[in-house]
Amino acid sequence: MCCATKRLVEIQCPSDCVYLAAAREHPSAAAVRQHQHDVATMMHAMRDLNQRQSQLFVVVATFLVRYQAPELQPLVDEDVSEAAAALAATFETASRGVIYDHRPASLSAERLASSLKPVLLEAGAGGGSVFERDACVVLRRFEEAVREPRASDAATRRAFLDLLVRITAGTASSGKPGEPPSPPERSSLIVP
Repeated sequence: MCCATKRLVEIQCPSDCVYLAAAREHPSAAAVRQHQHDVATMMHAMRDLNQRQSQLFVVVATFLVRYQAPELQPLVDEDVSEAAAALAATFETASRGVIYDHRPASLSAERLASSLKPVLLEAGAGGGSVFERDACVVLRRFEEAVREPRASDAATRRAFLDLLVRITAGTASSGKPGEPPSPPERSSLIVP
């Protein structure tokens, strides 16, 4: 039991450990259920998006996973929702020929929006009003998707962001749900 709960967290496991290999081959039922729920949530969020919109969705999701918030102002789901709503409103007005930057209410959301906007503009370079409409659809979908995990898990303020991290971690490794992360370079075991 000790090995199962502290494997690769506190205990530096050798790569040839039979228990580590078995854990990678057979993830726990809870990890499989969590992965299935995460995938279903993301598929629901990406429903009926065309290819350009799906690619833009992946660009935004990847950006959110890699985004480094300031040390004392961690990013929460509400910031993602506010930033997505403000950017969507900005692109909606731009598609109508009006240039106006909508601003989110919180400082964290504003920082996120100002960091995300150049990424979106680079992804849609030369796309014109078609890109602006696609960006609106994708950002509104993110705004909607952020609310769903929060409704089911009100205890955390990062349910959607944690879901994105789990989804990308599952695909970044061998693609198997529940697979533990690679062992750290050095042991995090504290020895007195």
